[in-house]
Amino acid sequence: MAKTYEEMDAIAMLKADHRKVEDIFEQFEKATSADKKQALAEQACLELKVHTIIEEEIFYPACRGLIEDDLLNESYVEHDAAKTLINEIEAGGPDEAFYDAKVKVLSEMIEHHVEEEEQYVEGMFAQAREAGLDMDDLAARMRARKESAMAELQGHPEIPAETRTFQGDDVESALADAPLDGGQPSVEADAR
Repeated sequence: MAKTYEEMDAIAMLKADHRKVEDIFEQFEKATSADKKQALAEQACLELKVHTIIEEEIFYPACRGLIEDDLLNESYVEHDAAKTLINEIEAGGPDEAFYDAKVKVLSEMIEHHVEEEEQYVEGMFAQAREAGLDMDDLAARMRARKESAMAELQGHPEIPAETRTFQGDDVESALADAPLDGGQPSVEADAR
C-alpha cells in the first residue's frame, strides 16, 4: 500500500512533488483553452516555487558537505534558471507571445533537473541516502515549511520566486551547511 504524503520520508516527498508537477505539465500540453492553460501554468509555478523553497531551505543545506558539491551547486543554479522563467510566466498570460514556449521550456528544464536528482546511483537523492541523513526528520521539517510556504504564496503570483546564485544575489544562502529553518542536519549513526 502506498504511503500518504504525511508518512513519506524526505526523498519520497520530493519525488511525489516531482510526479505532481510532471502531471500538471502533461495536462498543460493537452489543454486547448487559454484559461485552462493559464490555470495549469499558474498551478505548476506555485508547486515549483514551494518545492524549491523546501529543497533550498531544508534539504539542500542538509546535504552540503555530504554529497558532491558540484551536483548541489548545479541544482541551485538550475532552480534559479527555472525561477526566472516562473516569474516570466506568472507576469504574463496565454495571449502573450512565447507563453506556451516558456511553459514548455520550464517543463524541459524541470525534467532535466529531476533526472539529475533521482538518478539511481549518482543522483542527489542516492547520495543523500548513502550519507545517512535522517530522512524522517527532514520530512517533518519540510512538511511544515511546505504548508507555510503554500499559505504564503497561494493566490499571490505577484510574489516572485527569489534567486540565490545570480549576480547580486545572497550566494551565501546557497552555500550554507545548515538548514535555513534553524534545524541542524541530522545524520543517522553509521551502521556500516
